[in-house]
Amino acid sequence: MTVDQQDSIANEKKKFGVMMVNLGTPDAPTPKAVRAYLKEFLSDVRVVDAPRIIWWFVLKIILLIRPKPVSEAYASIWTDEGSPLLAISKKQAKAVKVHLKEVTGDDIPVELAMTYGSPSIMNAANALRAQNVERILVFPMYPQFSSSTTAAIYDKMSDLLKMCPHLPEMRWVRDYHDHPQYIAALARSVKEQWQKSGQSEKLLMSFHGVPKRYTEKGDPYEYHCRKTADLLAEKLELKPEQWLCTFQSRFGREEWVKPYTDETLKQWGKDGIKSVDVICPAFAADCLETLEEIQVENMEYFTEEGGEVYNYIPALNDNPDHIELLTDLVVQHTQGWDKI
Repeated sequence: MTVDQQDSIANEKKKFGVMMVNLGTPDAPTPKAVRAYLKEFLSDVRVVDAPRIIWWFVLKIILLIRPKPVSEAYASIWTDEGSPLLAISKKQAKAVKVHLKEVTGDDIPVELAMTYGSPSIMNAANALRAQNVERILVFPMYPQFSSSTTAAIYDKMSDLLKMCPHLPEMRWVRDYHDHPQYIAALARSVKEQWQKSGQSEKLLMSFHGVPKRYTEKGDPYEYHCRKTADLLAEKLELKPEQWLCTFQSRFGREEWVKPYTDETLKQWGKDGIKSVDVICPAFAADCLETLEEIQVENMEYFTEEGGEVYNYIPALNDNPDHIELLTDLVVQHTQGWDKI
């Protein structure tokens, strides 16, 4: 190698790439696939931090009982492209890559990963490495930070790097719960629903729940959710009586962050509320928790108690304003990497 070649390599910009990470999904809507997914997901101490000996016993029971009904729920929302979460996430990653090229002029590698299931974080990391990426922006698809989601990705990355002889330089998008573009995109989706069907009596902002003790231990997730809800209500110019922030998807006997989504909808039906719009700002892509739990199960809770009109407002998914937000966050968090 000549001196000129050595100087050229030394002066060459280090290539960076983006790893977009969401929660995960079973490979198929079958009990076998769901059992494998639940085993990986529920074995993570970040997801369930109960004493291991006790939890292993409980988990065995769950893996015997839950795969069949959960697989049936997945089957009810499954598409020709597979799981909605995976299909939408693929579209998001592809769209962000295209938009990044339009904004930066560079062909920046973007790989999709799931914390649990496929494509794995290891597969995404290997794909970036194969493209000579030396700098990675890890982008969890969670607007609000939680130790049970974003921190779980950090743990997975840390475990993976223990096997890596050549560590990449890394940055993280920690959260974007109060980002003006995120709030504006949510508000736009609500207004589009109102233009289509009219404004309901109530707007319910339902976030995925966590045990109350997570907040007591210092997890900022509950605060982030309430801040998002406050900002969205302010953007929509709603009065306090027109909206509510609630939490869904709880399981087990311990107290979770309140108020609960299902109990709220039941009570509203009993109280004579006839129409409600529901949005789930914690989900960057529609999935089982939105398409089955919120759009179907919780609608039944509301209508069975007297409610009449129930509108689920889809997640931001691959909407253009959402892709623009995600792209801008990538550009913001990789400042300087395009120079050196």
